[in-house]
Amino acid sequence: MKFTEFLSDRANRLMLGLILAASTAFFLHATGTQDGIIILVLVCLSAISAAVQITDFLKIRSRLNELEAVMDGLDKKYLFAECLPPARNAYERRIFRLLRRSCKSMAGSVSNAEASRREYREYIESWVHEIKTPITASRLICRNAESETGRKLLRELSQIEAHVERVLYYARAENPEKDFLIQKVSLQELTSEAVGNHKSLLIQSGMRIETGDLDYAIYTDRKWSLFILGQLLQNAARYHGDIPHITLSAEPSGNQVQLLVKDNGIGIPSHELPRIFDRGFTGSNGRNRGGSTGMGLYLCRKLAGILELELSITSEENCGTTVTLTFPAVKPDKGEMQRTM
Repeated sequence: MKFTEFLSDRANRLMLGLILAASTAFFLHATGTQDGIIILVLVCLSAISAAVQITDFLKIRSRLNELEAVMDGLDKKYLFAECLPPARNAYERRIFRLLRRSCKSMAGSVSNAEASRREYREYIESWVHEIKTPITASRLICRNAESETGRKLLRELSQIEAHVERVLYYARAENPEKDFLIQKVSLQELTSEAVGNHKSLLIQSGMRIETGDLDYAIYTDRKWSLFILGQLLQNAARYHGDIPHITLSAEPSGNQVQLLVKDNGIGIPSHELPRIFDRGFTGSNGRNRGGSTGMGLYLCRKLAGILELELSITSEENCGTTVTLTFPAVKPDKGEMQRTM
């Protein structure tokens, strides 16, 4: 709190003090009091008033600093009223009591909201697992059909499965500690599995896969990293060029390994690059080709942040896109990194 703010709050009180001082001086002058005595009285009154105001200012500022320190030390700010120091006077007791009532109501609302969100997330996760059964059954039926219609249905089922996976990982990202395991993973095996999971989509898109040196050991969550790589492969297949081609390669960078996913697709306009990780942003390519939800790259960035991975994209329109995913490649400080968040 600044002294000017303090004076502004007490402007009416200071004005009343000036009026009383002027009235006192006028009364003393009217009663024949010498001017020197009047001046001395006014100086004494002014000194006492200034001392009182400065003392009050220092007390209020110290109290506010104390309360701000309590607030700054809390992770959950809505519990502020429960951590207040003892009230110093009747006014503070009334104010603190009102704050506690307000925060108690807010805490109840927050608790109810968290419970509702948890129930909704659990339902979504359950629904995702249940919907996978008919999807798998439909996939088997289409494969046995051995017809052009069956192949087309397989492609659509792959799109449905991709959307379902996004829903699942979007729900999991809210509470990663339930499904988050960091361990040593072979980058070669990780990329091979990601390509295998989306083989039908890549084949139907006519995509040619080329791999470089991927013989590295990284530390990450296998399932979440597979999802991120899968999203990148799906984007490459969706926005491919005339002769689709993807290159998967890796290169060391200090205590990290950079995985490069490079395609020769239609690319991303330069003015859209700053927004590609925004939630729901589809861009001109997504609108032109249809079917885009704008959630794929958003989830990739969000999951990468939870995994403490670096994710960056460079692209040139009509030339292609390169995605760089940087993984830790050394043993962490806390053991073999077999930790569950």
